[in-house]
Amino acid sequence: MLLLNTQMVKAGTLSRRMINNYTQKTVRIFAWGVEEELVNQNVVRSLREVKALMKGEQGTWDNPPRKAVPLDVVERTLQFLPPILRAMVMVILYTAMRPSEIYRMTVGDIDRTREHEKGLWYYIPASHKTEEHIGQKEIPLGKPEQEALLPYLQGKKPTATVFPPRTAMEERNAEKRAERKTKITPSQAERNRQRAENPAENVGEFYDKHSFPKAIKYAIKKGNTAGAKIPHWTPYQLRHLACTIAEKTKGLDWAQALAAHTSPQTTKRYADGQLEKRETMAQNRHNPFQVTAPAQ
Repeated sequence: MLLLNTQMVKAGTLSRRMINNYTQKTVRIFAWGVEEELVNQNVVRSLREVKALMKGEQGTWDNPPRKAVPLDVVERTLQFLPPILRAMVMVILYTAMRPSEIYRMTVGDIDRTREHEKGLWYYIPASHKTEEHIGQKEIPLGKPEQEALLPYLQGKKPTATVFPPRTAMEERNAEKRAERKTKITPSQAERNRQRAENPAENVGEFYDKHSFPKAIKYAIKKGNTAGAKIPHWTPYQLRHLACTIAEKTKGLDWAQALAAHTSPQTTKRYADGQLEKRETMAQNRHNPFQVTAPAQ
């Protein structure tokens, strides 16, 4: 394992954190081998002695801290996204949830039974990054998020994906048909029929860390082809943007509450207060692209 680490460092293609991540995964693979009686347990003991690469260690490098995408860049991109992806972007921007939380969202994860209390829905992810520290997580959903979500909830079973990639594909195809200037040929009509009967097998049920950024990249490319001059960004920058907006408008403690991103000790102590702040923000949510004129 030490030799493998050294080789990855020398290659210079992976960041320090990625090398540590691959090292941990390799150890888990061998641990599984021990459980299956395929590997001697002494091998795993030896592998676990390999220490993680520390920051600044010679030959290693770290990616720069992720920054918020500018709000105007998101606005320019939205018009080139299909409706379902626009809804995903806006829900992240409103709530500061992690992209992994939105693309794993199912209809049954959204609790609408308490709407009469505060006018809110609650998204309760099946699992989340800080679950070990704060237990079950609740993300309050205000009116703007509810409006964005509703078209993708109606008529679905509780186990159904809220934002399936197949819907985005269907929306894009519908847009192309609407923009078509020439009459569709019989051969094209037949191909469309065959695709409808045999949808692409490589379209997954959920977006993931590869397909979601790829969809954003496709929209940026489409926009730039039309002369929009949109710089590259990823959905992982939206959470930072949401927190930046909250900090500027409400303060640092409100931004921390929105993201539920404090130290484990602080989170345990103030989890209830954070939920109250998130509820207040959800009840007073507004579209960040709509500038309200100052009171006279």
